[in-house]
Amino acid sequence: MKTILGKKIGMTQIFSETGESVPVTVIEAGPAVVTQIKTVETDGYNAVQIGYGDVKEQRMNKPEKGHFAKWQAPLKKHLAEIRLDEGETYEPNQVITVADFEAGKKLDITGISKGKGTQGNIKRHGHHRGPMTHGSKHKRLAGALAAGTYPSRVFKGNAGPGRMGRETITVQNIVLVKVIEDRNLMLVKGAVPGAKGGLLRIQYAVKGQDQ
Repeated sequence: MKTILGKKIGMTQIFSETGESVPVTVIEAGPAVVTQIKTVETDGYNAVQIGYGDVKEQRMNKPEKGHFAKWQAPLKKHLAEIRLDEGETYEPNQVITVADFEAGKKLDITGISKGKGTQGNIKRHGHHRGPMTHGSKHKRLAGALAAGTYPSRVFKGNAGPGRMGRETITVQNIVLVKVIEDRNLMLVKGAVPGAKGGLLRIQYAVKGQDQ
């Protein structure tokens, strides 16, 4: 599965040939380098590891340096593993760029959503509020959590207040509108998870490619 790593630059809009405004997210993708090749004989499955983002040598520990030295690969800040489709091959130190992706195709993009801290049950889960009339003491509080005498306990997984956001989110079938090769940029239609500068994993869509 063709995959690349990148970072979210922000959102803007472009205009189609018919003059229609299209909201797009700008992603600086790659170049990514193949830093390890896994095979059935050595690891039990076929995959490749890719690296993205330059990093200073003093920020790497000895095991990390040894890993890159073994494959004679440049030091990279972020690593990701790609499972290979049948017949798909990569070479050590092979470079993956936005030129390997075709405009008009659909992508699956994974990122970490914005963290929103501790939130109440209304914002976090969309619960209804209580009555807003005079004297009400139940405006934005959680409702009943347990059923009286039996079972007289709160079940695990009950929706309530707590930490919200900062979760791994994948948006599927995002259209790749435009590729700007000389600047390593991808323009994809709509929004993607995460804040500006957040790390993204971009790959061809698993489903819905021809729809």
